[in-house]
Amino acid sequence: MTNIFKRIRHVFQKHKALRFACAAAMFCVIFSSGLAVSAASSDPGISLTLNGLTTPAGTANTLQILLLLTLISLAPSILIMMTSFTRIIILLSFLRNALGTQQTPPNQVLVGIALFLSLFIMQPVITQINNTAYQPLVNGKITTEQAEVNAMKPLRQFMFRQTENASMKTFLTMAGTPTVKSLDNIPNSVLIPAFVISELKRAFMMGFLIYLPFLVIDIIVASTLMSMGMMMLPPTMISLPLKLALFVLVDGWGLTVQSLVHSFR
Repeated sequence: MTNIFKRIRHVFQKHKALRFACAAAMFCVIFSSGLAVSAASSDPGISLTLNGLTTPAGTANTLQILLLLTLISLAPSILIMMTSFTRIIILLSFLRNALGTQQTPPNQVLVGIALFLSLFIMQPVITQINNTAYQPLVNGKITTEQAEVNAMKPLRQFMFRQTENASMKTFLTMAGTPTVKSLDNIPNSVLIPAFVISELKRAFMMGFLIYLPFLVIDIIVASTLMSMGMMMLPPTMISLPLKLALFVLVDGWGLTVQSLVHSFR
């Protein structure tokens, strides 16, 4: 052990650069340790307090803030259910399954396409909401309650145009009001689920129509392979390139988007 220490001391005495490097390393370790200790001792604690709860007005304000935060967290799903997004994303999913391309396009791409198509289709409704609700509210011309009523009018008109009578009658009956004098008497609690069910029905009908030509190709390829005695060859290996070629030649994406947009007119 003594010989080892002597050799180490000899090396340090012979190489000045090694001594400087070791000293610098020790200084960095000590300095970083000091910073860590000081940071741990000086970092302020994080606390959340709700003041103003001693009066009924303060309690009401606090509850309003909590309700607003809850609505903000639920806003994306609520808006998706009240727009054209549902029909578009379901139809695009049907199209991908009919092509048999597994995860191509990926889910992120399909959701992005559905979002931008929804913005394109809902642009007149968004413009009307901006002109009748948002801008007057910002300028102080109307109250928040009136802004909510003005913002719901264009959305209700859009949903009424896309909702089937059968779905509306079903939910009105379940709500205990089978007959109403006018559309204004139909509450949102009845209109929104009826609209969603109608969108699902239309999306599945359009998905069935999209499936038909690709199903015909699969049947023709499978029957041809069986007649040729090629039992071990998977039909999808032959039908997939044919379906992709057909889809590209007829401009499938353009036709699909046009059909989706015109279905909301």
